[in-house]
Amino acid sequence: MNDVILVTGGAGFIGSHFTRTALKRGAKVINLDLLTYASDVDTIQDILNNPEHSFVKGDIKDWKIVEPLVRRADYIVHFAAETHVDRSIIEGGDFALTNFYGTYVLLEAVRKAGNLKKFIYISTDEVYGPIKEGSFREDDPMNPSSPYSASKAGADRLSFSFYKTYSMPVVIVRPSNNFGPYQHPEKALPLFITNLFEGEKIPLYGNGENMREWLFVEDCVEGIWKVLEEGKEGEAYNLSSGFGLKNIDLIKLLLSKMGKPFSMVEFVQDRPGHDLRYSINSEKLRSLGWAPQHTFEGALELTIDWYRNHQNWWKKRKEAKEFKEYYSKNYKRRKK
Repeated sequence: MNDVILVTGGAGFIGSHFTRTALKRGAKVINLDLLTYASDVDTIQDILNNPEHSFVKGDIKDWKIVEPLVRRADYIVHFAAETHVDRSIIEGGDFALTNFYGTYVLLEAVRKAGNLKKFIYISTDEVYGPIKEGSFREDDPMNPSSPYSASKAGADRLSFSFYKTYSMPVVIVRPSNNFGPYQHPEKALPLFITNLFEGEKIPLYGNGENMREWLFVEDCVEGIWKVLEEGKEGEAYNLSSGFGLKNIDLIKLLLSKMGKPFSMVEFVQDRPGHDLRYSINSEKLRSLGWAPQHTFEGALELTIDWYRNHQNWWKKRKEAKEFKEYYSKNYKRRKK
């Protein structure tokens, strides 16, 4: 590939992994990121000097920044978003503005430019809401439960509306829970791992019976790349390993891998609207030839090792004012 890909949120978790993959595949990347508390140039330090990678600090809600970048792009892969459910429960305004209005700005800029080969919107499995048994397919109705998932569902449908109304080349990807290197330590797995490295207890919501599907970030990025190459316009693709685990079982496995006792678990009051179980069917994407290449346990061991070997990276984030304030509001007040 010798095309230009505009990656929004390319200094964040999944976006940074995708950016590296795109560069390895021969693409030129324009990386647009606001560098909020959840992203910074440390995460992309290894590619900052790559001549095929240009970094732009900016907001996806800023027309003056977005419009000229869109005109330069052949493809857009739109990761940029406020993503943490717990933060959306504390204050949801930024989620509505960034996730919905920011997506609108990008879509409208694409419509005006009229030159894009494909616009890939990175949605989430949480737009479907919970499911007691079985797995959601792409044409199942949405039933989001949190301000975060509602804002993503709105942007998901907004993206599709630009395909229907303006025939824009929109494709939607709905990944399950990602984990791996460079994930901010406010998220569940890196929080648990780094707390254990620091000798701090793991805060576990409720009784730990909530179940999530887990997808290693490198497998997720390969799935998105497959959609970029072969995904059909106007379609949505679920992206999941199919491996689900209750939170309590996840923690027991993690404790075993890190040689820690169960006494390191601290049960805390459940969060409002906490969905019990997520599960999505990814047969549609697998039919294009994608399949995860990592087992959960193998990827978990790789992730633990990465956080063990990059303590300066995550300690900087846990020592930041934004993290300390969030942790205090979210967990300390919810202790049983």
